Amino acid sequence: MKKRWKVNPANIELQEVLGKELDILPLTAQLLINRGLVEPDKASSFLRPELKDLHDPFLMKDMGKAVERILKAVEGREKIAIYGDYDVDGTTSTALLYLFLREIGAEVECYIPCRKTEGYGLNSAALGKLKEGGASLVITVDCGVSNHEELAFARSIGLDCIVSDHHELEKGAPEGALAVLNPKQKGCEFPFKLLAGVGVAFNLAIALRARLRETGGFARKEEPNLKRYLDLVAVGTIADLVPLMDENRILVSYGLKELSGGARLGLKALVEASAIKPGRLDADSVAFQLAPRINAAGRLGSAMTALRLLVTDDAKEAASLAGELNRENSLRQRIEEETLLEALELMKDGPGMGIVLAKENWNPGVIGIVASRLADRFGKPTVMIALEGEVGKGSARGVKAFDMLEGLKSCSGLLQKYGGHKAAAGLTIARENIDRFREEFQGYISERLNEDDLTPEIVLDAVIKLDELDPRFISEIERLAPFGASNREPLLAVTDAEIHATEIVGNRHLRLKVSQKGLSALSAIGFGLAPLHPIKGAGFGIAFSPYMDEWQGMRNLKLRVKDVQAECVKFLT
Repeated sequence: MKKRWKVNPANIELQEVLGKELDILPLTAQLLINRGLVEPDKASSFLRPELKDLHDPFLMKDMGKAVERILKAVEGREKIAIYGDYDVDGTTSTALLYLFLREIGAEVECYIPCRKTEGYGLNSAALGKLKEGGASLVITVDCGVSNHEELAFARSIGLDCIVSDHHELEKGAPEGALAVLNPKQKGCEFPFKLLAGVGVAFNLAIALRARLRETGGFARKEEPNLKRYLDLVAVGTIADLVPLMDENRILVSYGLKELSGGARLGLKALVEASAIKPGRLDADSVAFQLAPRINAAGRLGSAMTALRLLVTDDAKEAASLAGELNRENSLRQRIEEETLLEALELMKDGPGMGIVLAKENWNPGVIGIVASRLADRFGKPTVMIALEGEVGKGSARGVKAFDMLEGLKSCSGLLQKYGGHKAAAGLTIARENIDRFREEFQGYISERLNEDDLTPEIVLDAVIKLDELDPRFISEIERLAPFGASNREPLLAVTDAEIHATEIVGNRHLRLKVSQKGLSALSAIGFGLAPLHPIKGAGFGIAFSPYMDEWQGMRNLKLRVKDVQAECVKFLT
């Protein structure tokens, strides 16, 4: 699909200010400006993330209440149950709290529901079983804020619940919970609102340790080192696609260092099983290699497999579980490709303004991934529904111009349940309502957007010449890492490049040789750009991110190509 290029306007005045204050190149200063970092002190903090800049966890509403109840349970040897979600954010949150609470002497167990049979969030049957099993306190992680009825049920059977979550509170804070930890709720003074679920759980651990310090709780036992938990925080935060700014940036920066140290046996084994090369353990490798393997457990089987990997202290078990997740991920990839082909077959008449597809026997664990691929390919909001009997479970993925949660809310009368974010959501719907839902959903989109609004847009940081990619600039780019949501890799463009040759690699990707005005050709890779092959000649516009490839002690500059335009590009400012 043809993409529209837009370049951020250069701010020469601010470039000079930041360049002088921070001793950086004007182009690097522009990258900071494009990320909203226009004040020297904030830009400096961004370039030098420090743990001391984490916010006070007790600013989070209900934190004091939650800490008091948990420590009472620890002292009274009550059984605490951690109730998590089955995705990466949920499993890392569960592992973190489980290990931390054990370390401070709690009696603790974990529960993660089955995606296929129980679905997302709390369910009353599971809460009843936890109560029968002796639990008196449940702490949710990465779920709970939308489970008003289930939390009311828990209270009715004498089960205290602390909700730790980061999702939108569509109906306000649930009254059945003893405490609700969520920066997005009304009246919460925690200054950063966009933590992942594992970030909220980590703040709870910080608060618990602080209170134990105050009360002399570590007089006769060793105090937990919370830095050791940051590898879990980094993996969950990166995987959940929350903005890597503010507190998330600090947590991920330090967490990647912990992850590289290999102290956690389960993650070390997963890194080895993923064949991640030495020196390449960064946010990208977490997002595209580790996270899919952890997710595979919850998508196809039980997320408890992933949880066991994250908490094990046995190297042999870690290797076995990592191998199992590797195999499940390969199976997930095959199922995903089959589902994509079936979805494209259902779209023979075109995507319309929005894509709504439903089919028997689709795996609920992979339809979200396929929905994302369709949304990217066609630039349209996409809903995929896996039918089983008279009920369908759906995954929805939005595009930049469209708020998926608002779109679902407009059709809420046809849905049994829905929730999520602007970019991604889930839903449950009766089979008989699917056709009406498709009609209303597409109508809602048509009333608010036109085809031009849905044209995919590539926002460029700057247009440059390839000879500007010198060692100093590349070094300064590396200081902007870790990259992710709201801090994507710098995206640059050249408008008069020559492509010398292309070849297809891995069926879907394109390898290129690119140069400009007599410079030595650079190697480049374009993920998902295989349909462009073969392509050769001069005068191409190429949008790309530069990076240093390390192999056998050698560092070579390469380009990660996002888009190729064969005709003159009109830049929009």
